[in-house]
Amino acid sequence: MSTEDLSRPTRRAMLCGIVGAAVLAGIPAPAPAQQKAAQKIVQYQEKPKGNQECDTCLHYVAPDSCKLVEGKINPKGWCALYAPKPT
Repeated sequence: MSTEDLSRPTRRAMLCGIVGAAVLAGIPAPAPAQQKAAQKIVQYQEKPKGNQECDTCLHYVAPDSCKLVEGKINPKGWCALYAPKPT
């Protein structure tokens, strides 16, 4: 290994520098992909529970999906992860 090789930064050092600079600059790291829960696990049902229904939930994505639950979601359905949208 020559003296020139020792003075050149490694890929690892360069990546650490880039990541460190991003952290210092306040750039957030990408969040890991979140896996959705199975409907059965969250007790999903096709009908509302009282006045709680998917289309009034914080996690509902129109027209028929959810940020947290996999599969097609009925807007008038309900699950145990229900959280009302802020008013």
